[in-house]
This record gives sequence, structure tokens and C-alpha cells, in this order.
Amino acid sequence: MNYFRTALLLAAMTALFMGVGFLIGGESGMMIALVVAAAMNLFSYWNSDKMVLRMHHAVEANERQAPELFHMVRELAARADLPMPKVYIINNPQPNAFATGRNPQNAAVAATTGLLESLSKEEVAGVMAHELAHVKNHDTLIMTLTATIAGAISMLANFAFFFGGNRENNNPLGFIGVIVAMIVAPLAAMLVQMAISRTREYAADRMGAEICGNPIWLASALGKIAGGAARIHNPDAERNPATAHMFIINPLSGERMDNLFSTHPNTENRIRALQEMAGSMGGGGGYSSAGAAYGGRGPASEGPVRRDPPGPWGRTRRHDDTGSGGGSSGRSGPWG
Repeated sequence: MNYFRTALLLAAMTALFMGVGFLIGGESGMMIALVVAAAMNLFSYWNSDKMVLRMHHAVEANERQAPELFHMVRELAARADLPMPKVYIINNPQPNAFATGRNPQNAAVAATTGLLESLSKEEVAGVMAHELAHVKNHDTLIMTLTATIAGAISMLANFAFFFGGNRENNNPLGFIGVIVAMIVAPLAAMLVQMAISRTREYAADRMGAEICGNPIWLASALGKIAGGAARIHNPDAERNPATAHMFIINPLSGERMDNLFSTHPNTENRIRALQEMAGSMGGGGGYSSAGAAYGGRGPASEGPVRRDPPGPWGRTRRHDDTGSGGGSSGRSGPWG
């Protein structure tokens, strides 16, 4: 089903690309667009993940450079029965994250420095688990391909004004066709992105909560990320709006219409769904298979203060060393 969905998406985006070519250059423009779209689909399948990471200036991190984050992702990937993805860090103060890659064997997860600095370790675990859920569900290929092709469609529409509408291009609609391409093409690409992202975020939230073991951690993270994204400008995302649907929370400052024209579901609805999930698991966000790292409690648990080892966060946190909540005194959470 995932392969069929990918093929259907590529066909739809190719048809849209050809339609823009027709509006700009008539039949010849449509044929040129077909050739370009075919080449782009092939190129995007193998390289779109690298392109997206480069757009956001993501830098790959290893175990020595970011030990806590690296170990966390490795443990969460093992829980999700996934290969260890590559880990990237984006030097950006806005808290956010995304996953990319054509399959689980070639996946990557990326987190901003703003996310690592403003969220607790438990909340970061919830976010990384969410991104790994996208990898497990094979959402990353579809979302990355869509970002690449939608960006190309928008760019083609922007060029339409300068290269379309003259008599020599055999465009039956003339300058009107160019105007239609400039307005309709980006809107159509955005609608495709919305259809993909909004239907997959709830599923990734639920699976991510199961992977990390505590829905409250992800719910708390979503609230903080949404607040940070609303306050902190993300220049790379603004320059590449076609990639917005890949992030866990919309990184664009221009997000105003939360219902029809949002690339993401309403954050409050996502948080509410996770809280309901936590209640159904018992104990205010308890968990079954993730261990009792914090005594079955959420990130607000009180306990003796212990300084974490140096890592991406590097600040004091509270840890429950009492072993309460299930009677386990050990730590089997993803941060070990």
C-alpha cells in the first residue's frame, strides 16, 4: 500500500508539473515539463533527503559529538525495531525536528539546537520517537518527495511571469495562463502537502508515544514546540516553505489559518489525543514496555536532583531514584 501511495503521489505531482508547463508554454511546455518531472522524480528518490537536509543546514552528529542524543535515538530505534538512522543537528533557535530518507535503511532524524536546549530529555525522547514513527510508517519518502517537487512547482510558477505569456510559446491561454499558473500551482502543491501531512501526524503521534512509552512526554513537547515556533523565526524554513510539512510543528511564521490551510493538525487536538491515550494506559501517562525510568510519571516528576553528563542539553534535571511506580529501581528508558 505504501508503494502504491508513493506511485500515486508521484503521478499526481507529475501531472501538476505538466499542467504548469502547459499553462506557461502550451504543448511544448507540457512535454518539456514531462521530461523534467521524470528526471526530477528519479533524482528525488535518491537525493531528496540530502537536499532537504542541506536546505536547513543540518550537520551530521556522531556518538562523540552528541552522546545523549545519539544514544537516545539508538535506543528508541531498537524499541521500534528499526535500523539506527543518521542523526543531524540544525543550528537554529526555533525548537523543531523532522525525519527524512527513502526507507528505514537510509533514514535520518534532525533536531534543531533550539529543541535540544529548550526541551527536557523526556520531551526530546518523545519528539525523536515521533520522527522514528514516520520512518517506520514509510512516511519519510512521501513527505520528502513531496517537499522537493512542490518546491520545484512553486519555483516554476515564480518563473512563469518572466518566461511565459509571449506569442512564441504556443500557450493557448496567453498571459491569463501564466497568471493562473502563478496562483494555482503553488496552491495545488500546498493542498497535496496538507493531504499528506495532516493525515499522518496523528498516526505518528500515537506510534511515537508507544515507542517512547509515555504519551505525556510527546504532548508536553508539542506544546513547547508550538509556542517556540510561533515566537522564533526560522529563516531556512521561510526560504523553503515546501518543506514545512515535514516538521513536527509548522515552522513558518505565516501560519494563520489552522483548519483548512494548515499543513499540520491543530496542536491542541494532538495534545488532547495524547492525553487521552495516556489516560487509557493508566497512571496519567504510564507505560508498559518502556520501563520505569521516572517511576511511571511524566517529565514533571519530582525527585532528587542529579546533574546529567555533558551532552546536547547540559543542565540540571530532576530524576526519580526511588524506583516508585511499578516497583522497579532501575532505569530502562531510552536515556539509560
